[in-house]
Amino acid sequence: MPWRQLLNRPANDSTPDGFILLGFSDKPRLEMTLFVVVSVFYLVTLLGNLTIILLARLDPHLHTPMYFFLTQLSLLDLCFTTSCIPQMLFNLWGPDKTISYLGCAVQLYIFLGLGAAECVLLLIMAYDRYMAVCRPLHYALVMHPKLCHRLALLVWVSGVFGTLVQSPTTMKLPFCHHHQVDDFVCEVPALIRLACGDTRVNELQISVIGAVFLLGPLILILVSYGHIARAVLAIQSREGRSKAMRTCSSHLIVVLLFYGSVTAVYIRPRSRFSQKGGKFLTLFYTVITPTLNPLIYTLRNKDVKGALRRQFGKDRKARDA
Repeated sequence: MPWRQLLNRPANDSTPDGFILLGFSDKPRLEMTLFVVVSVFYLVTLLGNLTIILLARLDPHLHTPMYFFLTQLSLLDLCFTTSCIPQMLFNLWGPDKTISYLGCAVQLYIFLGLGAAECVLLLIMAYDRYMAVCRPLHYALVMHPKLCHRLALLVWVSGVFGTLVQSPTTMKLPFCHHHQVDDFVCEVPALIRLACGDTRVNELQISVIGAVFLLGPLILILVSYGHIARAVLAIQSREGRSKAMRTCSSHLIVVLLFYGSVTAVYIRPRSRFSQKGGKFLTLFYTVITPTLNPLIYTLRNKDVKGALRRQFGKDRKARDA
């Protein structure tokens, strides 16, 4: 539906045919620059995460719990970015900023569910690192394949639970007649700001969901790394300390990038800061973080570099033969 038809709908029509994703529509030059930047980042995200998934499947050296959970993270990032970036690129490319009500609802359900699942997955990855560094003699016994698959199932189920709690009530809000979402994607804080009715229940929900999926896991992750840091300091050899730090540093960087930006957006959805800086934070955790994740794990990880060399070596030998 064109912009003008949406803007001229009656004020009491709280279930619109569509929304207008404003983004930076008042700065067309910035939008064209963002279109190019987001396109490049999206291609790198697809290439990087698909590479990790294929390497972990093809290389026997990567058939370990750590890389099993890393492939889950790559799969989540692929789905997470694909749920929002194509629509974002469409809106950045031209004057049409609309998205249908159904499209917005689908995007919200997928976006929120995958975000909640990633929070739980990062916690499970922290537990895996805790067991590897602090309980190395029990690691193989505890982190057996059956447990890893059950934990992966827990990640996806928790995502479904998280989105089914928050998304339906968000889409039932009495939206203002202009239907202008001051963001790039249909996410909860932006839709709450669009509501013209009482949103106290929704804000309470987002606080509870934030405590369960953001603050709770983040606290447990930091506690795990407190134990890891103490165990690393107790290692006598410099080589042993360096190996333990390499094992954990990539994951810790990913945690800080993801939780730092998402927490700033979701903890205070109606704050003045969210209105001014929320768009840049949305770009950060929807575009930049999923791109950086595979780069962090490949550039800082000898196992992944070795797997790349082995796979390219096989291809070269096959061509020579």
